[in-house]
Amino acid sequence: MEQLIGTGVALVTPFREDLSVDVQALERVVEYNIQGGVDYLVVLGTTAESATLSQTEKQLVVDVVVRTNAGRLPLVIGVGGNNTKAVTTELETLDLSDFDAVLSVSPYYNKPTQEGIYQHFKMISEASPIPIVLYNVPSRTGSNMLPETTLKLAHDFSNIIGIKEACGDSVQIDKIIKGKPDSFLVISGDDATALTTVLAGGAGVISVLGQGLPELFSHMIKLGLNGNAEEAYPVHHSLSALMSLIFEEGNPAGIKSIFECKGISSASVRLPLMEATPVLKEKIARSLKALDKAHV
Repeated sequence: MEQLIGTGVALVTPFREDLSVDVQALERVVEYNIQGGVDYLVVLGTTAESATLSQTEKQLVVDVVVRTNAGRLPLVIGVGGNNTKAVTTELETLDLSDFDAVLSVSPYYNKPTQEGIYQHFKMISEASPIPIVLYNVPSRTGSNMLPETTLKLAHDFSNIIGIKEACGDSVQIDKIIKGKPDSFLVISGDDATALTTVLAGGAGVISVLGQGLPELFSHMIKLGLNGNAEEAYPVHHSLSALMSLIFEEGNPAGIKSIFECKGISSASVRLPLMEATPVLKEKIARSLKALDKAHV
């Protein structure tokens, strides 16, 4: 799955002021990222506020992204949950013909054992007609998929082709990189650890900030994949303030504030999330201006 090496972006779902899906803004977000040089697009991930979208809205988002992309970049779709049977049924019934892979989060809230996580993904592997990228994000799910579980899945199922790893633990990431099959992709799920993961042997990132600054973020990851740490780290350091700021009041409030600053879409989010406060918006605007000056 070489098409998933590099910078993927977890697309937001733009909303109008009445919180309906803003189709035109979503088209602009997709086009902005294609023109900015990202390598692939991730649809209906957590950043898309998919938990608050109806099935009709989810299909609308898929249709808009597929139509706008027009086959230019690989597409990944988020299909996951904490009801294993429901996830497998969805995979068996969805039209996935436009997608290159499924991104599936480790079961949340239930706090399954490692064997439960393994059996969950075993069933997903057997149900999915396209390759699967695991997603480990303990800060959201309430449980950590340990390296041993990830590696067992990687070795046991040929259609499990990678992991988006957002554990925030470099030791855990190193264990997976060291023990994985050659073709298995270790993808950073944290913007702040993206460069270090790539330099350690990872395949890239699925980024939040990257969709707001696609050209610069993609450039950093390309430098990292080429082993050029000397040039990559200054870019990372210039982005580090925004990497923190966009998560200060939750995701995707921060990244949507960046899009508002750039005139691409509104900053609206759906409850229980709240739009970024004026204080945070001002911090983000100042950081964007400083970044522009630094990279003139």
